[in-house]
Amino acid sequence: MYWTLELASKLEDAPWPATKEELIDYAIRSGAPLEVIENLQELEDESEVYESIEDIWPDYPTKEDFFFNEDEY
Repeated sequence: MYWTLELASKLEDAPWPATKEELIDYAIRSGAPLEVIENLQELEDESEVYESIEDIWPDYPTKEDFFFNEDEY
């Protein structure tokens, strides 16, 4: 399983919290690339409820990671 920002962005509007099956269904209905669906199918726990993309991809960058503080310069 591998994630990129482009692939993970396809799940930003997913109906969180969601189970694996709900995320797969959302990805199919929204026309997400096949790689997104394959990554979701590789998730291990069928019954786990995922609260956000961070539960699936812990290294998902947040908006704070891109925050540039002009006052520091």
